[in-house]
Amino acid sequence: MASITPDFAVQSYCFRNIKDNAAAAKAVREIGLNKIELCGVHCAFDKPETFASVIDIYRQAGVQIVSIGVEGMNGDEAAMIRRFDFVKAAGAKHISVNFSPNTFDAVHPVVQKLAEKYDVRCGIHNHGGYHWLGNSEMLRYLFTQVGDRIGLCMDTAWALAAWQDPVKMVQEFGKRLWAVHLKDFVFHGPTGKHEDVIVGTGNLKLKEFIAALNEANFSGQAIMEYEGDPENPIPTLGKCVTAIRAAL
Repeated sequence: MASITPDFAVQSYCFRNIKDNAAAAKAVREIGLNKIELCGVHCAFDKPETFASVIDIYRQAGVQIVSIGVEGMNGDEAAMIRRFDFVKAAGAKHISVNFSPNTFDAVHPVVQKLAEKYDVRCGIHNHGGYHWLGNSEMLRYLFTQVGDRIGLCMDTAWALAAWQDPVKMVQEFGKRLWAVHLKDFVFHGPTGKHEDVIVGTGNLKLKEFIAALNEANFSGQAIMEYEGDPENPIPTLGKCVTAIRAAL
């Protein structure tokens, strides 16, 4: 039975104020992990001449690039190909993606074609209530329209921010769940302003969520994310690692 294992990944945006890749790779090891989802802060995906050096830095540090994202798929096929080329060179099998509603109909067949060619899965990132694909109703419709290489990269905190239940989303979309962003929010005041917290200490029912993943035989990428403390994220990220492993 597949599910989250203790060697899950971390989103590189957590280290957004650590611009140097060698330092970011060192930080990954310091929090007790050896896998990363690389975002645009740490790689210029439109500059293929930089790919080899970026990938080599992480390999030399013993950090595996398992995914990139979140990357917008908005109609520039050459730009999309460059992202698939990076994933292939890194040996990864997943891209966290976003679509725009005005180009979606034209773009998703191209993404499907590239995903098949490169043997990659693309997970849509549900970026909260303001995002057009942030709720289950829209995702339910979208998955009737797209090919099977396009699924869901569920961000648990943004699901909560959109008043969606992450556990129920696993139960509904488990067969199209290509990745999860393990992230947690608490909400404050009349505006419901969100705040990142250690995973499992906010509104995410972490053990129930993991149990749902087990039941769904989840075999995708598990990626931890905590966006707080950007100037010094390592201590709290280490606590997130400990909390998730304890829940496992």
